[in-house]
Amino acid sequence: MAENQSIKNQDSSDEIDLGQLFQLIGRGFNAIFRFILRVFLYLKKNAFILIGLILLGLAVGYGLNQIVSKRLKTEVIVKPQLNSKNYLYDVIDELQSNIAAKDTSFFQSIGIMDIDFSGLEITVGKAMEEVTSETDMQYLELLQNFENTNAIADLLRAELEDKSSFSHRITFYYKNKEKGSEFAKKVMDYINSNSYFDDVLQITRNNAENRIEQNQVLLEQVDRIVTNYTNNLASGNNPISSERIILDNQEQVNIADLFQYKNILIRDIEAKKLELAEQLQPISIINFGKPQIVRKSFFGKNIVLVPIVFILFFFLISFLRYLNRKAKLPENSK
Repeated sequence: MAENQSIKNQDSSDEIDLGQLFQLIGRGFNAIFRFILRVFLYLKKNAFILIGLILLGLAVGYGLNQIVSKRLKTEVIVKPQLNSKNYLYDVIDELQSNIAAKDTSFFQSIGIMDIDFSGLEITVGKAMEEVTSETDMQYLELLQNFENTNAIADLLRAELEDKSSFSHRITFYYKNKEKGSEFAKKVMDYINSNSYFDDVLQITRNNAENRIEQNQVLLEQVDRIVTNYTNNLASGNNPISSERIILDNQEQVNIADLFQYKNILIRDIEAKKLELAEQLQPISIINFGKPQIVRKSFFGKNIVLVPIVFILFFFLISFLRYLNRKAKLPENSK
């Protein structure tokens, strides 16, 4: 009998707990509904004021867009040569510091006589990153077979420098289109007027030209050896197994390695010719862009930003008035 009574009490308590839970859920939904209703009534009550503020903000934002002169920019894509990346960033910092100080004497010294500092700014950053492909990795692995030859050190250094050299974007900001474009050209001339890099660049170009000539001589010798080997093989005078080629390091290389060595010489000649085409200046200019308008983000435009500011300011005033009314309630109750 006692057990039945305890079971009934437990069931009734469970029903009471569930009932309280449903009541709490119902109260929560009612609170949410009342909040939504209050917001709706608030917006309905102030609809004309909000619409007026939006229209006023659009008008003021449009007027500001017409009054404030648009900012222009010129983007220059460059590629530093001869490990001149640090020099590029340092000289850009120097130029930006002189712009902030409005040092006209400095810019006159580099040939810029008439300069407008209004909205003038220079920035630099990485434009793109190069990813080493599977073919490039296979090529570097192939070079390991000839690691004791004289040409391999230069080849590996050229490959590593090429893969670690990224393109960079120099951005010139200004308001005067004519003066800004001329300013960008003068600055690029100043950046590439470094005497140290000019001397190193000339030496590098001479070395590349000499390397091409030497590789062409070696390539002709390899072709003659391969031709003699082919003729001897056709006549049957020498067996294939006894054929060996002696390179400049006095190590024996078979005919298959000789063909690979020939391909390396060809690729080295191609790389040096490419260096001669690229290394014309310390900072090679890949693309010198045209002036363009600086496009702002959607929320950065005055025609959008001003109405939002007006609406937020109105909500802030309404909230402060609401707090003020709540603060006066205890006084009225007294």
